[in-house]
Amino acid sequence: MITRNCCRNSAIFGLQLILIFLLSVAAFGQTDKEKLQKTKKQLEDEIRYTNDLLEKTKQSKQVSMERLKILNQRIRSREALIATINTELGQIDMNIQVENVELDRMSQQLKALKTDYARMICHAYRTMNGRNKLMFIFSAKDFNQAWQRIKYYQQYSEYRRRQAERIESTTHVIDSQRKDLEAKKQEKLTLFETQQKEKVKLDLEKQDKAKTVKELSSKEKQLIATLKTKQQAAARLQYEIEKLISAEISASEERMRRSEGKEKKPASHIVSGPATYEMTPSERNLSSSFAANRGRLPWPCDRGFISGTFGEHPHPVLERVKVKNNGVDITTQPNAQVKAVFNGKVSKIMSFPNLNNVVIVRHGEYLTVYSNLEIVSVKEGQEVTTRQAIGKVQTNVDEQKTELHFEIWKGKIIQNPESWLAGR
Repeated sequence: MITRNCCRNSAIFGLQLILIFLLSVAAFGQTDKEKLQKTKKQLEDEIRYTNDLLEKTKQSKQVSMERLKILNQRIRSREALIATINTELGQIDMNIQVENVELDRMSQQLKALKTDYARMICHAYRTMNGRNKLMFIFSAKDFNQAWQRIKYYQQYSEYRRRQAERIESTTHVIDSQRKDLEAKKQEKLTLFETQQKEKVKLDLEKQDKAKTVKELSSKEKQLIATLKTKQQAAARLQYEIEKLISAEISASEERMRRSEGKEKKPASHIVSGPATYEMTPSERNLSSSFAANRGRLPWPCDRGFISGTFGEHPHPVLERVKVKNNGVDITTQPNAQVKAVFNGKVSKIMSFPNLNNVVIVRHGEYLTVYSNLEIVSVKEGQEVTTRQAIGKVQTNVDEQKTELHFEIWKGKIIQNPESWLAGR
């Protein structure tokens, strides 16, 4: 009996370890599932957003580069959504496998409990009927032995009762697991159907993109002329920014020379290097704070996506043509507000053809540039705070395009804004 009890205890202990492991897997799986569902919801929201923007481009009589940009973004979001669904399907598969293993073990455990219980019933039938029970008790040598035999019957009966409860509870757990397993299989089926529908939509979107590219390719001369105009505007903006930086470097040097005439200049006022200028302690602190927020700066628009990336890259339609971008282009919705990405001071407000109004904000040795504004709501020399509205993006009615051009400079060195802005 002792050996049998030890085996049962070992089996129960093993079962508890398995349950602890499975609960841990389930807990991590639940966390991953919540993250995946959050990502799915965000991607679905992005797709709806690009759908709205595409509907606006249909108001234009001609196919535009803006439509192609939005199509590309929607395709990227759709591909990411399909990948997320695929990951979720893999996670469900893993959970189903784990539950199948546990269900098999629980079934074996139930079988062992029932076998043991049947053996106990047979034993009780043979030895524990009323007559045999009394004979066993009264055949004791003394009262103490008789008392021990009575206790044995009581303990054996209690053990049988507990064994019956274990069988009942294990059966309940198995039934619950089977229902959960069926629910997961149904969830997998539903998710798989959703994935297939998304793949069909993706194929249609790629066909739409190919058609749009073909139509745009037939307007090569117009595209080249538009690109040339845009490059000229970008070159003019770069020239004005570099001119502004040079003027501010000269002004800062002059300020420091005047300061030296009155008192010894603290070393902390100087930031050496050809790409920057000498700063006061407050400017230096602001510059350090701006640098410390690399990768965490808020976007200059509440909604939107990057439709033009930083640096030099091939033109999306014209073959053997390179496009250079000193910042990023952010496509957003009409009447979108533009907000400062960090505390600073409005250094310059300018206006150019094809760029409309431009606001430049200084943050110590850093500059942020906001181009293509229809309305400007700040003034030169004004202090601004993070997320403070500085204007509104201009909408090109012909193309139904609302696009902000955004740049970041460190002294005279152009930065990639994508590495500075927070992820979405």
